[in-house]
Amino acid sequence: MSRTAAGKAYLICGGASLIGSHLADQLLAAGASEVRLLDNFSLGTPEIIAHLEGEARVKRIRGDILRINELIEASEGMDGIFALAGFLTLPMSHNPPLGVAVNTEGMVNILEAARLARVRHVVFSSSVAAYGNMAADTLTEDSPSLMSSVSPIAAVYGTTKLLGEQLGRLYAQKYGVGFSGMRFSSVYGERQHARAVNANFIAETYDRIKRGERPVIVGDGREVHDYVYVTDVAAGCIAAMLNGEGAQVFNLCTGVDTTHTDLVRTILEVCDSKLEPDYREDTRAVKSAGGDHLGFSPAKAEREIGWKPAVSLRDGVARTIAWREKHGG
Repeated sequence: MSRTAAGKAYLICGGASLIGSHLADQLLAAGASEVRLLDNFSLGTPEIIAHLEGEARVKRIRGDILRINELIEASEGMDGIFALAGFLTLPMSHNPPLGVAVNTEGMVNILEAARLARVRHVVFSSSVAAYGNMAADTLTEDSPSLMSSVSPIAAVYGTTKLLGEQLGRLYAQKYGVGFSGMRFSSVYGERQHARAVNANFIAETYDRIKRGERPVIVGDGREVHDYVYVTDVAAGCIAAMLNGEGAQVFNLCTGVDTTHTDLVRTILEVCDSKLEPDYREDTRAVKSAGGDHLGFSPAKAEREIGWKPAVSLRDGVARTIAWREKHGG
């Protein structure tokens, strides 16, 4: 497809974040004329976007998506908005009222600002948590959700993502604001924060190996997740911004179920370690939905917006570890 980000201006809500920082990198590399990074820095950090210091096309805005006046001002003149600001499961478990407000009222505000500022398209960071514990050989965007069997906090988080998607569809229907809801699987990579349950497992495993301790696997190790590298996620969001039409939802995933045992073996291999995993009883208070099969399908994203993941698990783990070593992680 021929659409390009060159010469366009974009607002990233939640810009001082793992995905936001990589989105900014890729938009700038694609020739965007301006990238505005809006963040209240309650979860994001200035350090994660420190490498953009001095870039004339980047504008940092301290703002909050719960304050619509700040969003409207930040949205003026923008071609698109990336709605990344939100609470993940772990921080939401610590502050449910604020998490629900940010993920729901905040999304309404972003869409309303887009409508008032006549922004062409909004890309929303949804999640595969929207499926709950739905079991199927293959999970596509048309598959139903099943929240009754997941933990309360995982169900609340997943439901806020479902609501965000439906709000986007509503604004597309009523006001013509283009919308793409991106159902991220487990995102990890360089500049990793400590708020994502599954990505944290990668960091914790590496830290134990670095200390010479056996990596811990809870349960029998057969729990699976779909690990997608952050640069692939950023590329998928941009593909949806440029090529998405109307209102659609896309899985941004690899389509590969990786068990905890396989993941730990990969980390051990990258670290060139001979340590053996230590299997322990599962006592986690907070965990994301999962089982021994997921089956998320990335086929629609490839078909509709021309995206597919490029970074393998081993390469992604190696990049993440190299970044942590360089930055004293």
